[in-house]
Amino acid sequence: MENIQEIEKEIKSIDRELNKVDAEIAKLKSRQRQLHEKKTSLKKTINQIKSESLASVDWAGTTYEWSSDVNRVLHNVFKINSFRPKQLDAINSTLSGQHALVVMPTGAGKSLCYQLPALIKPGITIVISPLISLMEDQVRSLTIKNIPAKLMTSTSPKEETTAVLNILKDKNTHVKLVYVTPERLAKSKRFMANLQKCYADGRLQRIAIDEVHCCSQWGHDFRPDYKFLGILSNMFPNVPILGLTATATAHVLNDVQKILNIQGCLVIKSTFNRPNLFYKILEKPTSQEGCISILEKLLKYRYKDESGIIYTNSIKDSEDLAEELRKRGLKVGCYHANMEADSRTKVHNKWHEKYYQAIVATVAFGMGIDKSDVRFIIHHTISKSMENYYQESGRAGRDGLRAECVTLYRMQDIFKVSTMVFSSIGSLDHLYGMIKYCLNGRFCRRQLIAEHFDEDWGDTDCNKMCDICCNPNISTREISLENHCRVLSDIIDNAEKCDTKLTAQKLLDAWFLKGPVNLRHKGKEPNFSRILGEDVIAFLLIQGYLVEDFHFTAYSTISYIKKGPNMDAVVDDDYTLKMPVRKYSDFELDRPAPKYFDIENDINADTITTKSVKSMKRSSSSSGEPKSKKSRLIIDSDED
Repeated sequence: MENIQEIEKEIKSIDRELNKVDAEIAKLKSRQRQLHEKKTSLKKTINQIKSESLASVDWAGTTYEWSSDVNRVLHNVFKINSFRPKQLDAINSTLSGQHALVVMPTGAGKSLCYQLPALIKPGITIVISPLISLMEDQVRSLTIKNIPAKLMTSTSPKEETTAVLNILKDKNTHVKLVYVTPERLAKSKRFMANLQKCYADGRLQRIAIDEVHCCSQWGHDFRPDYKFLGILSNMFPNVPILGLTATATAHVLNDVQKILNIQGCLVIKSTFNRPNLFYKILEKPTSQEGCISILEKLLKYRYKDESGIIYTNSIKDSEDLAEELRKRGLKVGCYHANMEADSRTKVHNKWHEKYYQAIVATVAFGMGIDKSDVRFIIHHTISKSMENYYQESGRAGRDGLRAECVTLYRMQDIFKVSTMVFSSIGSLDHLYGMIKYCLNGRFCRRQLIAEHFDEDWGDTDCNKMCDICCNPNISTREISLENHCRVLSDIIDNAEKCDTKLTAQKLLDAWFLKGPVNLRHKGKEPNFSRILGEDVIAFLLIQGYLVEDFHFTAYSTISYIKKGPNMDAVVDDDYTLKMPVRKYSDFELDRPAPKYFDIENDINADTITTKSVKSMKRSSSSSGEPKSKKSRLIIDSDED
């Protein structure tokens, strides 16, 4: 017995010593974590200093050894008179052998940044893009300009694939650009072997990566095969990598540099502001018939004889909308990913040739379209992120003339989209950013876009080209939500006791004293409309007072509403929560859209600055369009 007591005493002694060791380990781990964080921070500082140092160089200069060749190719081959903002910066930096990330808005001429340099020095430029239609369009356009370019995708015929692989080994080839998808690059050992041979022979001039935001899981369109591209900088040292995107936040750009192993590279950013685009949110009717009526009026009257795109979020919606609009005598095409390639091409061409006034499409349509006179973009359903919205709406007005971006918004669409995207990292946050944009009733819509992309344009840069700024005299009112939050919290608690899950619509019903009696609250219904009630639910969702809870069924995914982490705060009597009420401005559906806008611009070299000028002469665009006649840009005092 005595031996057992001694052993137990020794065990206790060991336990005490182990506790001390655990405490020491915890301290060391904490210190290790602090050191790792400090190391990461210092590395970021070094990379930031490198980027800032590179950014201080005059990349827009015209005294480089290749500057005369660049101008010659610009004028004689591409038939363009002058560069757009930041194009020359990107061209000079990549010709200098620098890694660079280029952020330019949709339609700003990103493709020229790698197409033109490919003709200045000997060798091949590899262009990596996820968009087959874009690559096909570019190869077709380059061929017309007598610029030798080839394409290799997973759907390329065997003989074309073999030809491209041979080009990489052929020292005497005249081909200057080879387009390839990231999937092909990641999965074709023959392609990578031949690319290494091309590099060994000193003929790999540069690697251009289009839609480079796809590298990052924090980007709005992450693609796993882009991760493979991280090996390129080590595999091909001294070969400049040029990443291009129309939409990337600072966080995404940092992530992309890390993934591509080009930390501290040059970052070239052009402003995201598109001054000729008018942004408008329209209240979406609850019925499909009501939506069709709005679209019919817009196409028949406001946008008569103009070209545009109507975006939906499902194949079924695109087919149904196109069919209903055709019944009303409108010439519209339908476009989605499930159509045969030939059928999609025919629809695209008919729209391009103006046989179709509009295309009703899923997001499968639009990437790389080469049509400058798109006068309207209508979103029948909200986009899944601000990045997607910016890209999709940016397909309007590439000719610099006034165009309109109209979004039909209703709370019910939130859950159509959220149930499709919730399983992807960060997707709900991206979607809620779009909802915040739609609910906005106080701030300039351009300012919200600017803030999302880490810019600050200021209200003056809008020139009344959004539905908020064109009606500055409409006062903004706020409603207090404290009591409403408490009521909604009680409804959700009561539903849990009844073992009932609430969708947003059921929550609204119970709040407005509709639906099953046992789910309703005991007080009075809200003293405002159900439409405003929908806005309150959406507002509480994006602010974290409510959260979505997703459940799978055999045929679909359902979004139920639960209390969020911030709902606990409303029990405090001193707590306040206010929501600005959206402004509603006039928007004539049956009157032609204004043709002009007050840009108040002055052309100064390749930069547009804000000055009071009532007319401007549009210079030819980087897409090679001929110079147009002078366009008069005036203040439209009756604007919407």
